[in-house]
Amino acid sequence: MKSTRPFILKLIYIPILIILLMFFLIGILISMNVTVDSRSIQRTIGELNTEQLFVHFLQFENHYFYPESENPLLTTSNLSTLAIQLATSVKPTDARTFLGNELPGLRLYDTEIAVAGEGTNLSNIPYESPPPTEILLQERKVVEEELKGRTTDDNNEQITNPEEKTVFIYQSHSWESFLPLLEGAEQPSEAISSDERVNVIGLGSRLTENLMKKKIGVQHDKTNMTQELQQKGWKSTKAYTVSGTIVDQAATATNSEYVYYIDIHRDSARKNITTKTINGETYARLYFVVGKENENYLENLDFAKTLHQKLEKKYPGISRGVFLKSKSEGNGVYNQDVSNKAMLIEIGGVDNNLDELERTVDVFADILSEYHWENHEAKEVDGQ
Repeated sequence: MKSTRPFILKLIYIPILIILLMFFLIGILISMNVTVDSRSIQRTIGELNTEQLFVHFLQFENHYFYPESENPLLTTSNLSTLAIQLATSVKPTDARTFLGNELPGLRLYDTEIAVAGEGTNLSNIPYESPPPTEILLQERKVVEEELKGRTTDDNNEQITNPEEKTVFIYQSHSWESFLPLLEGAEQPSEAISSDERVNVIGLGSRLTENLMKKKIGVQHDKTNMTQELQQKGWKSTKAYTVSGTIVDQAATATNSEYVYYIDIHRDSARKNITTKTINGETYARLYFVVGKENENYLENLDFAKTLHQKLEKKYPGISRGVFLKSKSEGNGVYNQDVSNKAMLIEIGGVDNNLDELERTVDVFADILSEYHWENHEAKEVDGQ
């Protein structure tokens, strides 16, 4: 009879070797400081369209669903990239993910650049940082000298708002203001005010009047978001919840005909990034934010790209581009699920003065009205 000792030894040695191998692999991962987080996994999986994924697996049974002429959804390269992301939280095509675990706060900059404007790169992409509630209570006085002699209508002409309203303007962060308009304000966190003459509500008012002059009906909501949040006992991060209710009410109102929903903000970046000189005059640069959590965000993205291109054609450098944001970076929807022409537009930064801001608002009004009437005429032709 053959000895069973070698067989018994194998049964002992093999599990021991497996355990040692596991400890070895774990030791390597720990020494590399590699982490696997749920947000990375969600972001990775989210990049795969579920319908495409279903069709891809279905093609194994029926090749009709997977013509050879189409690009395969899951290739060796795609699978290897996906495996790396799931195992290490590193995306080979994004340099930020290699440093995300080493540099605190870097993962906050997950904003995607859909269209890069002049000078836009990973070092100056925008990020959302609303002020804490306690700062909202510490407003500074307005520099009245900056407002003297100013009227939104230079000719003091009577402006009629068309009965049919197609544009709805609001400001989720209505407190956002500008340092040159506030006494003693120097830091970005100090650029806040409830005075609608010097905050983004004022920009909304100017845009409203410009569009009305061009025979476009506008409804401008001037809700004081600071006041609303304080009454509810909410932090500033809840601002989109409040503005979402306002937008929903507008969208579901009887005879609602709104097509464009415009949420006006200002960026916290400094003047060298937010200002552009064009034909000898300075303008506050603007950019568009599109929320990826809206399932139809690609339509909003196309709309933002179109406006960006129109702006750049007439005023090169005035637009910083179009950016995509997910839920991990803020709200993620930004009320853009209400329309395929809903937008979040950031006009200027904390250092821009009123002249620069108003020039840019006037330019944007021209571009939007041009787009509106071009499409309006095209619809009329199609209707005939």
